Amino acid sequence: MTSFQALRLHDGKPEPARRIETLQPGDLSPGNVLIEVAYSSINHKDALAAHGRNGIIRQFPRIGGIDLTGCVAASDDARFTPGDEVIVHGFGIGVDHDGGHAQRARVPGDWVLPLPRGLTLLEAAILGAAGYTAGLALHWMEHNGLTPERGPVLVTGATGGVASIAIDMLAGRGYQVTAMTGKSDAHAALKALGASEVIGRIGNPASPKPLEKARWAGAVDSVGGQTLAWLTRTMQPEGIISAFGNIGGAELDLTVLPFILRGIRLIGIDANSPMPLRRQVWDKIARDYRPTRLERIGHCITLAQLPEYLGRMLQGQLQGRTVIRM
Repeated sequence: MTSFQALRLHDGKPEPARRIETLQPGDLSPGNVLIEVAYSSINHKDALAAHGRNGIIRQFPRIGGIDLTGCVAASDDARFTPGDEVIVHGFGIGVDHDGGHAQRARVPGDWVLPLPRGLTLLEAAILGAAGYTAGLALHWMEHNGLTPERGPVLVTGATGGVASIAIDMLAGRGYQVTAMTGKSDAHAALKALGASEVIGRIGNPASPKPLEKARWAGAVDSVGGQTLAWLTRTMQPEGIISAFGNIGGAELDLTVLPFILRGIRLIGIDANSPMPLRRQVWDKIARDYRPTRLERIGHCITLAQLPEYLGRMLQGQLQGRTVIRM
């Protein structure tokens, strides 16, 4: 296949123009590995970028999509040969380098990760950047001493892509998982993923109290803002929070008391990790952290449906992981 289709974003006001176009490999950003994309996914960052939010994309035209899985079509990097199954996420793809929302992608070899043994291209795409973020959060929480015996783990924003996968991973590791969501119609689905309990918000997130009843041994937070501040007040002694999202706000109003009186730990999760850590975490995802309910988390759409689903993502209408079958 010489020509291929892609959803290309063009500069425009009030938001970028989104057009499915027929392109040639020479239209892509530079790189020494050409990949025939099997699957990509929709992440919140993709939806923001496609609608011109937060200045994520500064140079147009651009193909979005911050993750992809596929097979090497051609390579000038000796580490990869045609037919190799691979994963790419982060390193600027879909932002300042053409990304996965296309049937072909071209990237530097240093950005390419061989598909871990035990995962299919579809499974790896359902996981994608979101699954890696969930796995990285669990990796660092366990590195800091979290075990199932310590007590319940709360997952906020529980219907989101990262959170859904985190629930599955945690349950598979034997943790007692409590899912927090404001969507009353999602309770059954979250329990099917492994949550033992589903709750709405507890108490007053803007409470002036520096400490509240200690509830959680661990927490996986995709919300930020007042929710993250509330978590710091409700963790058990030596409790561990992993934080990677800010859909509830980027400001953080808290005190030092939970840190010095209960010894809680707040770990920031940056999924744009160096390659050695990526390999380590993806290996855990394929084995020890392997989700068992990916078929419940992911569903496939076509490239033609992608513009509609990017809008639905931005409006909070999607649950789990939406994968584009190329």
